[in-house]
Amino acid sequence: MKVLTVFEHQKLRVGDSFNNVIFTEELRIKLEKHYGSDGVPYFNLIHKGVHFKEYVGVIQLGKTLIEVLPKTDSAFPETSENYWRNMLIQMLQFTRSLEVHSTGSGHHKLKPNAILDLYFELFISEVEYLIHSGLKKKYRKQNSNQQSLKGALHFPKHVQQNLIRQDRFFVNHTNYDAEHLLHQILFETIVLIKTVSLSARHKSRLSNIILHFPELKRIRVTSSTFDTICLNRNTEKYRKALEISKLLHLRYHPDVSNGSNHVMSLMFNMNNLWEEFIYKTVKIMMPDIKVKAQQSKEFWQHSNGRPTRLIPDILIDYNSKKYILDTKWKNLRDRNPSPEDLRQMYVYSEYFNAHRVTLIYPGNNTHVSGKYYNSDGKIHEYKSCNLLQLDIDLHFKNWQKQIVQTIRDLVLV
Repeated sequence: MKVLTVFEHQKLRVGDSFNNVIFTEELRIKLEKHYGSDGVPYFNLIHKGVHFKEYVGVIQLGKTLIEVLPKTDSAFPETSENYWRNMLIQMLQFTRSLEVHSTGSGHHKLKPNAILDLYFELFISEVEYLIHSGLKKKYRKQNSNQQSLKGALHFPKHVQQNLIRQDRFFVNHTNYDAEHLLHQILFETIVLIKTVSLSARHKSRLSNIILHFPELKRIRVTSSTFDTICLNRNTEKYRKALEISKLLHLRYHPDVSNGSNHVMSLMFNMNNLWEEFIYKTVKIMMPDIKVKAQQSKEFWQHSNGRPTRLIPDILIDYNSKKYILDTKWKNLRDRNPSPEDLRQMYVYSEYFNAHRVTLIYPGNNTHVSGKYYNSDGKIHEYKSCNLLQLDIDLHFKNWQKQIVQTIRDLVLV
């Protein structure tokens, strides 16, 4: 696997070289085809190249992998690829965007294609668990010609097909077996991974899994396929494998003209990931407070339309007071927050009657408070907005403890 490692918001032009791998015109054309007429959210097309946005993850183009890592400071040395890769994977694991409890190696040994391989690994492990615990059988209705009268006779079809075959019966009957939609989806995902993965270990395990699957009618898996699934108490254990199946299928773009140029993309919005990470850290490690995410409140309504709503990232109830945290994945670099962000926090403070509002950024462990002005040009005595920058630490548990302690000491006061 050839690997091109870049960072979010970076431009990649034909001829650029990373990790001794050159971004060629052929790769640019593949990305342009992947972009299509509707576009994708994680990069824009530019002259002879692409411009990545605030999304991170991996895009596999045939046998070339483009890895996009997070980065909050462009001055950070380029040798820090492992640092940001490890941070990203730990955040994905904690937020359950990547629910792998053990990667099988130390973080310093993680390879550039670790994100993609860990998803494959998780899916394979889930299916192996399902096989070990026994594949679930279901009742399914079937119409077919049988040698015995089994089920209800379908008279019109029976007359049509068996007029001169008195030893046959066209019947409607019910089978109880493992041939059903859940297994069809899993099987198609197995085929997908065997097509995309270059790991001999993955291919070997998948071949062994196939031996334990029943013969299944092949299907085309789309987003609507998953809409028809309804899990119950007996099939709940399929949920994680199906979630990964959906994730992979909706991000897989097969090349129908050349089988070696399939595209698989696993990209994550860093703003959403940062918000989810802060929320779950506070939720889990501060059990004494009430923490809610994405609480909405009506703000404005068109006379003939639906109301516009305010939705802060995190709302905390503590000591009969409300605190609002809004996360932003960007480095202030000693600059003021954008006017849009400050106006947004002012409105949150007003409409949610918040005791304190705080903008949380990645940064260098600094905390300042700024006051709002009144309409008469004077400093408002009570309206303020905190700016909290949190340093990143690869000692993950220690990092989370520092975040919680900082929020408790500086925000919830």
